[in-house]
Amino acid sequence: MAVRKVVVIDEAKCDGCGDCVTSCAEGAIAVIDGKARLVSEIYCDGLGACLGHCPQGAITIEEREAAAFDEASVRKRLADLKRSQAATALRVSETPHQCPGSMMRSLDRPTAATMPTVRAPVGGLASELRNWPIQLTLVPPMAPYLQGADILLVADCVPFAYADFHRRFLKDKPVIIGCPKLDQLDAYAKKLTEIVRVAKPKSLSVLHMEVPCCSGFTRVAQYALQAAAGDVPLTDVTIGIRGEILDEVTLNAERAAHR
Repeated sequence: MAVRKVVVIDEAKCDGCGDCVTSCAEGAIAVIDGKARLVSEIYCDGLGACLGHCPQGAITIEEREAAAFDEASVRKRLADLKRSQAATALRVSETPHQCPGSMMRSLDRPTAATMPTVRAPVGGLASELRNWPIQLTLVPPMAPYLQGADILLVADCVPFAYADFHRRFLKDKPVIIGCPKLDQLDAYAKKLTEIVRVAKPKSLSVLHMEVPCCSGFTRVAQYALQAAAGDVPLTDVTIGIRGEILDEVTLNAERAAHR
């Protein structure tokens, strides 16, 4: 033990967005039970690279007695994380048959003229969902419905809040969903990077709620486009908890203008 600098995370301020996880090159931080936590003192070098990436100001540096920073343990942890993520991706992309419900499929919707009466949608409103599965962890990057498409990345509360989601946003677009607060954003960032690299989408739109933690999806999308060197227009849409569109902006307008 020695007196040295170590990061401290204020759980009361932390909203679980996960920005600190992706900014920590040593893998010292993880989102556990919806909160960012220091996994172990031996992984933290005390330099504070994560401080500027916390939108809530929940991370500080304190000087106290702590276990020494261990570079060998950090290398082992990073290698373990990489193997774990690779194994997860392999299970999802190469063995979807293990769960029949996650089998990849495109959904061809019948027209009003051909739809049987017993299947007619209540009130004449038909679903615009065109792909399955929709959860980001389960969606295979090589899915044909993603190739060259206008992809929607949607926080899973959005369709409940915005009543016209199917007609206004979902029509003729594949959708991928997840929870920016409760799920592992670092894993999401890596998965979306692979999707962008393989599918080469025409555009990417992020729909999230107005609550701060939900904007984590925007940062995931920005990371993925940068990591995959994807020249893809990115649109960011903020939905209010009362069901209104609060903001809709193209974040990389210069790229969009040159397409």
